[in-house]
Amino acid sequence: MLQDDKILVGRTAEVDAFLELRLANRHGLVTGATGTGKTVTLQTLAEGFSDAGVAVFASDIKGDLSGIAAVGEPKAFVQKRVEELGLTDWANKAYPTVFWDVFGEKGHPVRATVNDMGSLLLGRMLELNEVQEGVLSIAFRVAADEKMPLDDLNDLRAVVNNIAERGKELTTKYGNVATASVGAIQRRILVLEEQGAGHFFGLPILDIKDLVRTAPDGRGIVNILSAEKLMEKPRLYAVFLLWLLSRLWQTLPEVGDQPKPKLVFFFDEAHLLFTDAPKALLERIEQIARLVRSKGVGIYFVTQNPMDVPSTVSAQLGNRVQHALRAFTPQEQKAVDTAARTFRQNPDLDTAEVIKELKVGEALVSFLENKGEPAIVQRVLICPPQGRIGPLSDEERRGCIEYSPVFGKYEDREERESAREMLEKKQATETQEADAGGGGGFWGTIFAGGKNARTGRYNQGIGEMIAKDMQRTASRTAATMIKNIILKSLGLKR
Repeated sequence: MLQDDKILVGRTAEVDAFLELRLANRHGLVTGATGTGKTVTLQTLAEGFSDAGVAVFASDIKGDLSGIAAVGEPKAFVQKRVEELGLTDWANKAYPTVFWDVFGEKGHPVRATVNDMGSLLLGRMLELNEVQEGVLSIAFRVAADEKMPLDDLNDLRAVVNNIAERGKELTTKYGNVATASVGAIQRRILVLEEQGAGHFFGLPILDIKDLVRTAPDGRGIVNILSAEKLMEKPRLYAVFLLWLLSRLWQTLPEVGDQPKPKLVFFFDEAHLLFTDAPKALLERIEQIARLVRSKGVGIYFVTQNPMDVPSTVSAQLGNRVQHALRAFTPQEQKAVDTAARTFRQNPDLDTAEVIKELKVGEALVSFLENKGEPAIVQRVLICPPQGRIGPLSDEERRGCIEYSPVFGKYEDREERESAREMLEKKQATETQEADAGGGGGFWGTIFAGGKNARTGRYNQGIGEMIAKDMQRTASRTAATMIKNIILKSLGLKR
């Protein structure tokens, strides 16, 4: 709920837990064990931002978050919580929602080009080693230098084949193109296609402006990414969301600290982003988390264990909501202790013990206040969402999609002349030139010569060699005859 430029997230008889909009772009973390209420908290936050006119992007792992698009149902436990918290202005309502889906089944298709993804993120998606990533980088560089757009995976495959064929030619300029690495990359591309990634790569590319929208009534659009199927490919899921964050960072203008964010990004199952991530990728994530704030974007990671987020990234997360954690093993106990230490301590609470005692829908919260310092941790009941708690039906979702402001813009794939077509055309042209220059195919090239289709050099034919030899013989004979005539005319003997 929105109250005086603040989102009321939770409440007790003594305390109101407000997230101030002016500090919401300092990022945040929502953690807790399965079934403790993280998704409901995410929905409450998303509704508050929407009421404030802030656009939201959130991934929907189980489909439950889609209910935000429908009017909430007057369920008994919801009404009890409303009365318990004394929420006099609370009412059930639906929120303006746009659905997205990488596979184009439960939302508008989301696409990016291979060029736009970049070699670093694509290498992560393909699970390449360092040497293979080097070869992939060469493919990207050659494509850029020779002005060949990489739109989809077919383009990438064509360029990788091309650099393999030209390996010796490219080595001195770009580095060694290992044949084994080329084969590994091609196999990884095939695996990625089998996982359905071909739907993601192509045109038209997602316009970031379509995520930063407001409805006619002034509320922010809630963008929901359908991730039930995408979660079956966790590497694709993580890299896609990181690509989207990178696009936001690269596209949006610098605005500094504003009264409220332009967009708030919720990254559910955030541990998938960091699992086995190479150093270069972690540095990229840290860089984006640190700099995207000045673009007016807030990032909120949602995960089960606060230890899932590396310390370098966690240090950037000022607003925190901690649901219950279980501590049955030494590893789990360590996670509880770590979570407790991240809060500014409250002398009236034993934070580590409270984390293990929290009920469903209850949480420890600490939001930034005043000049950006964290507030003392408080134990509160989370405010219930005003939209539906639970998923939409297929018919309701279809209705939202068809009445969306971007319906029809992304549904049809676009095609243009890109790397694959350019390389095929180049090969066809070289073959035609070889045929024409050689007087008709292979034997024509042998006898009459012509341009070599592979090297581009001119090869002398047998016919040309014989003709030149005959010409040299005739020249020598003529020279001898002239010499003899001159000697005879002078009365000299040879």
